[in-house]
Amino acid sequence: MARELILYCDESDSAGKHYGNFYGGALVESSHLAEVIERLNSCKAKLNLLGEVKWQKITEPYAQKYIELASEIFDLVREGKLKLRVMFTQNYFSAYRLTSEQRENGFFLLYYQFIKHAFGLKHGGLPNFQPAGVRIYFDKLPDTAEKCAAFKGYVTGLTKSVDFRRAGIVIRQDQLAEIDSKEHVILQALDLVLGAMQFRLNDKHKEMPEGSNRRGKRTIAKERVYKHVLGEIRNTYGGKAFNVGTNTGRPQGMLSLWADPYRHWLFKPADGAIRPEFAKKRGGK
Repeated sequence: MARELILYCDESDSAGKHYGNFYGGALVESSHLAEVIERLNSCKAKLNLLGEVKWQKITEPYAQKYIELASEIFDLVREGKLKLRVMFTQNYFSAYRLTSEQRENGFFLLYYQFIKHAFGLKHGGLPNFQPAGVRIYFDKLPDTAEKCAAFKGYVTGLTKSVDFRRAGIVIRQDQLAEIDSKEHVILQALDLVLGAMQFRLNDKHKEMPEGSNRRGKRTIAKERVYKHVLGEIRNTYGGKAFNVGTNTGRPQGMLSLWADPYRHWLFKPADGAIRPEFAKKRGGK
């Protein structure tokens, strides 16, 4: 059977209090796909999570169910059967000197960078040259059909780059699709992790209902799930501290982008300016 990499992509919270433009990806080798889907669906069934799993649906009665699902997700990550990546920008670092076209297409420009670099796909066929086709599933893209088609054209154009050709990585137009997350459990798992990150990085765990000096039960429940997700990430790295608000280290150099089971990427514009008014007060993660 020809080798295939299946990449599920999602995005969230384009303009948060401190961080925005959240993009997430879940990568599965075709040889593991059936097992990953079966285990996630079985876990959902055992927990009586019969509908779509989404971060925004977490409530106090469901927090423990989401915690147990998160454990299954990261078991798969630690077994090397699922890779996860999260990319985001920080308001503190602002791009400037952008053309009107770049500002208009910012969503897709960042998405392109995420697909090109976050998983280190150019290392995916190396060092033993195991060529692979890449199938990409996007959660429904929020723009016109014309812009979405142009974006997909740029993504398939990566195949022509020297690095992708050297690694034998091929992305074909007929292997790109927009899907409904209700029907894809891996995309739901990604939403859970991505939601946890944007929740914490944008200090949503501190929010209180208007007129109250106490946090709501749903906020407390979501913080419980976030803390468990963070604990699972740390366990994936042997119990080491993990800073969710910056780039994950690269102990293997650029190869870490491909080899690591879980990574964060704080995307900073090459030509950017610091905006001190968005400096985030220091505090524990």
